[in-house]
Amino acid sequence: MSARVRALALRYGAPFVVGVALLSAWQLVVTAYAVPSYLVPSPLAIAATLQRDWTLLSHSLLFTLEITLAALLCAVVVGVAIAFLFVQSRVIEASLFPYAVLLQVTPIVAIAPLIIIWVKETTVALVLCATIVALFPIIANTTLGLRSVDPGLVELFRMHRAGRWQTLARLRVPSALPYFFAGLRVSTGLALIGAVVAEFVAGTGGTVSGLAYQILLSGLQLNIPRLFAALFLIAATGIVLSLLAALAARLALSRWHESELARDD
Repeated sequence: MSARVRALALRYGAPFVVGVALLSAWQLVVTAYAVPSYLVPSPLAIAATLQRDWTLLSHSLLFTLEITLAALLCAVVVGVAIAFLFVQSRVIEASLFPYAVLLQVTPIVAIAPLIIIWVKETTVALVLCATIVALFPIIANTTLGLRSVDPGLVELFRMHRAGRWQTLARLRVPSALPYFFAGLRVSTGLALIGAVVAEFVAGTGGTVSGLAYQILLSGLQLNIPRLFAALFLIAATGIVLSLLAALAARLALSRWHESELARDD
């Protein structure tokens, strides 16, 4: 077995085995102690609920996924633009970066009701809430990457009389890509969290039909298997989005950056 195959088996096979073991233990405990499904449903009951209610849950999943992806796109565009602005001047960065931190530390649960009230379109309000949650890692990591350039290379560019934009495009941006993708992986999960939290707030009025609203409705109806099925779909969505972000980083960096080259050893 080659080193690459062993690495792939360890990276993907080991978590799969652990997951199967945990689900099996869960099923055995629930069955052995005859735990009623309205308290803790078994994995088989959750799977049956997913199959039975797939039409309803899949539509809710698509709604939540649309909010998440739209928020992530907005966070990437706005975050990278702000990072480019910060790197142009230390004065600009020092003046505005504390307000970026303010977005990170402000609880979205506290401001989501206000945003939903102020913005008439519910979908736009949800995207805005999720964007606020996902924005800071993109700003912080991309700014750090744009600043983390070898001073010797900067002097080399100056010796060859490279302009500010040439230095930015040919030196700072490639150097910042690993940092950007690290922030993207964090923001991917945060965008999903922000979308779900915003849906919880808006869903109390029955105005949205995302997975968070299905969780609320299932809890009120004591339909606990459907509640767990919705939670499973949220978790699975987060895992898939994280893997896609990791794949994007690998495709962009695998030919030249040591963080991805090391995986082939």
